[in-house]
Amino acid sequence: MSTKGEHHTVPLSVLLKRESANEKIDNPELVHGQFNQSKKGEDFTFVKTECQRVTGDDGVTTFSVFGLFDGHNGSAAAIYTKENLLNNVLAAIPSDLNRDEWVAALPRALVAGFVKTDKDFQERARTSGTTVTFVIVEGWVVSVASVGDSRCILEPAEGGVYHLSADHRLEINEEERDRVTASGGEVGRLNTGGGTEIGPLRCWPGGLCLSRSIGDLDVGEYIVPVPYVKQVKLSSAGGRLIISSDGVWDAISAEEALDCCRGLPPEASAEQIVKAAVGKKGIRDDTTCIVVDILPSEKPAASLPPPKKQGKGIIKSMFKRKSSGSSSNTEKEYLEPDEVEELFEEGSAMLSERLDTKYPLCNMFKLFMCAVCQVEVKPGEGVSIHAGTANCPKLRPWDGPFLCASCQEKKDAMEGKRSSGGTYFTSPPDIVCVDLLGEANRTNLLSCR
Repeated sequence: MSTKGEHHTVPLSVLLKRESANEKIDNPELVHGQFNQSKKGEDFTFVKTECQRVTGDDGVTTFSVFGLFDGHNGSAAAIYTKENLLNNVLAAIPSDLNRDEWVAALPRALVAGFVKTDKDFQERARTSGTTVTFVIVEGWVVSVASVGDSRCILEPAEGGVYHLSADHRLEINEEERDRVTASGGEVGRLNTGGGTEIGPLRCWPGGLCLSRSIGDLDVGEYIVPVPYVKQVKLSSAGGRLIISSDGVWDAISAEEALDCCRGLPPEASAEQIVKAAVGKKGIRDDTTCIVVDILPSEKPAASLPPPKKQGKGIIKSMFKRKSSGSSSNTEKEYLEPDEVEELFEEGSAMLSERLDTKYPLCNMFKLFMCAVCQVEVKPGEGVSIHAGTANCPKLRPWDGPFLCASCQEKKDAMEGKRSSGGTYFTSPPDIVCVDLLGEANRTNLLSCR
């Protein structure tokens, strides 16, 4: 036994395994597969793996992106979002962040990217819309942004099911119903005459049963593109993601989806999930599924053994790194995986809350750039994201982030302060236009009526 003050020696083999484990923790192996059965041809997917990014400390990191876009009233919105969303998200992140800062910046950038994509698409005057479930995997951190009723679930190696997206159906989300009506929309069922109402709750005009989407210009801008965002960090044992459109979730539960593909690789799993859903209710809608396995690098997906028993934690035997019987206690303790860590969760539809900077990153927003569309804002023309809120009287002229006039109009429309055509639902709030050069004065203050 060592006495007090002495250092414990660690065998070289353990040190080498620790170094190897550190590399694997930073670089998991991702294996994915997808499958679709189409009825309308309005479901689209986006998969881009091994995207490289140069960090602020001159290093290079990689990340992967998986997106599912379930269009309605045509496919234009889904196609446009598929082609532009990632670039809009990345444009909202400063280029000189290190790895941890980049991950911390993602939730805010996802909000900005979703809103910009919606704003740009609506300027094309197209009336289709799309749900979006957008997943970015960076190391062991999974960030998910979602609008609509497609979903992403996670089963980590330690067992259990995590719902990483929100369901924005008016039928089941009372908070969203209240927000839509407060913003100027009407919520009700389809009236067939004689007082008879059928079907799910919908927003009128337009008849959309979702409270959040990208596109849907004909419904009203209180149907917002501001996503629910959740960010989790997996243990080094990994886990499985299932990203599916509502064609799956209308037929089977998250547990049923996971159970029906036990022991199968991602490609076969995606096919099995879609066939299970279609077999239960028929092909009533486009039905799409993406399965992503996030694995320790030393255990390729092809060698994953099927679990021995059903129930919570069954995926543990598929992913958990196992130590040999002759390993030391020190080695076993080091390689034992932790549980999933929840890093971030926010679902508010208010841009003043979602674009605010709550963590100490001095360069999270630039004084001369709009926080949403990233266009240059001239000094004296930037509008604080907090303008018109309860905190407005306490604002200092240099408090940001800032919006250009166009994005401020978009923000007001989403909050029911004016329609997309520019007419007011209510009296306009105080708008604080601040001098971005930092002069301590408030100019262009519109009177409150």
